Amino acid sequence: MNFHSTQVRQTALTLLRSGVKNADVARKLDVPLGTVGYWKHMDRAKRGECPGPHEAPCPRCDGRELDSSAYSYLLGLYLGDGHISHYSGHRVPNLMIACTESWPGLMDDCEKAMSTVFPHNSVCRVRKTGCRNVKVYSKHLPCLFPQHGPGKKHERRILLEPWQQEIVDAHPWDFIRGLIHSDGCRITNWTTRMVGGERKRYEYPRYFFSNKSDDIRRLFTDALDKVGVEWTTLARGSDPFNISIARKASVALMDAHVGPKH
Repeated sequence: MNFHSTQVRQTALTLLRSGVKNADVARKLDVPLGTVGYWKHMDRAKRGECPGPHEAPCPRCDGRELDSSAYSYLLGLYLGDGHISHYSGHRVPNLMIACTESWPGLMDDCEKAMSTVFPHNSVCRVRKTGCRNVKVYSKHLPCLFPQHGPGKKHERRILLEPWQQEIVDAHPWDFIRGLIHSDGCRITNWTTRMVGGERKRYEYPRYFFSNKSDDIRRLFTDALDKVGVEWTTLARGSDPFNISIARKASVALMDAHVGPKH
């Protein structure tokens, strides 16, 4: 074990107090970076400069202001492809939204919404094969997402609380965009038509939303009805898991407020 003289330690503390970075002090004095960090922590503790316990306020528990637009979008992301878990080794639960690396813009939107809804908590991206998990930790996640519960979403009832419904009613497009960005897509379909005796290819855009939960699909279609978007249910076999939006005027509305993933 290496022991450092009192003079070296005092020199380090003098530099640290003047604003020199830990790494620069470690390099200048040839002291391990961890040792410099420990000296700095102990010095701050002795002088009463260490921060106290971090208690982030909650819109539901403490009446903190909630950005309704960002929340409506994040709620859509959560209901579509997010989940809340609490690992035994962590103090608080985490909300995780899986975002494929093919759509970096969506990942940015997700992170921005999380940071806006949880302004006092850090948001991080965890790299996985082919995707990034955008995560935030907070003990108040169950307060803001009361739909969380044991088992898969499609195996239990998913109902919005009155305060959530008020937000979705006020910001339906943000909610729709969150659901499409998680469990939906914009694709180009094609068919053929006879034009002047000649068969020609005809392409047209369409939006799809797929989810096994009857409740979540109903929340999606209720929001579509509110903004005047026409939709139909497409069954895959006997399972009506797909909502299709193909009418030209409705697709134009979706393009104006949602657009393809990016």
